[in-house]
Amino acid sequence: MDEAKFQGVPRIGLTGGIASGKSEVAALLRVHGTGPAIDVDRICRDLLLPDASAWRQLMTIFGPGYFNRDRTVARAKLRRAIFRDPLLRQRLDEIMHPLAREVLLQRLAVAKEPGGIEQGGIVVVEVPLLYEAGWQELFDRVVVVYADHRTALERLMRRDGCGPREAEAALAGQWPLKEKAMLADHVIDNSGGRSRTILQVRSLLDLLTSPARGGKRP
Repeated sequence: MDEAKFQGVPRIGLTGGIASGKSEVAALLRVHGTGPAIDVDRICRDLLLPDASAWRQLMTIFGPGYFNRDRTVARAKLRRAIFRDPLLRQRLDEIMHPLAREVLLQRLAVAKEPGGIEQGGIVVVEVPLLYEAGWQELFDRVVVVYADHRTALERLMRRDGCGPREAEAALAGQWPLKEKAMLADHVIDNSGGRSRTILQVRSLLDLLTSPARGGKRP
């Protein structure tokens, strides 16, 4: 896909870390007035459906041990394996990132077509591994959703029903959130309550939709 085909569409990359609250902030952005939203996690899930392109590569390279009887990917088993083995994670990323990027570029091109995005609107793309994949140049601005380590750890254990050791391993498998925050154009601190996050989202939207800003990097 030619990346020039989606130039001119205001593109916001939304990222963060495990259990930092990316999806919560993405939902708040939609509620409070952004245009189309694209979830790269959902793209990856679709690519891993039985007989889809990533599914076929995963079966060939990883073998049937990472699949359920109904031919779906054994996600929990695969997730635990890549947390323990960085080389396995790298092999999975090498499969998923190029395929997900191609689908993302196609969807961004569609957003630029007539009726794809309202005048003055923006496209928010939720990308968990934006910096790890090196995709920051695809976006006009990058927003990092931050949560302090203790908050993220507690959320992850509560969400996935895992223990501290497994949760720590999961958090250690991604770039430190503080490093991502330093690289970002905007940061939303989601360590506190929902009302505080909503105020930050509204302020961010004011910045992103301001005619003087136009969603572009200065």
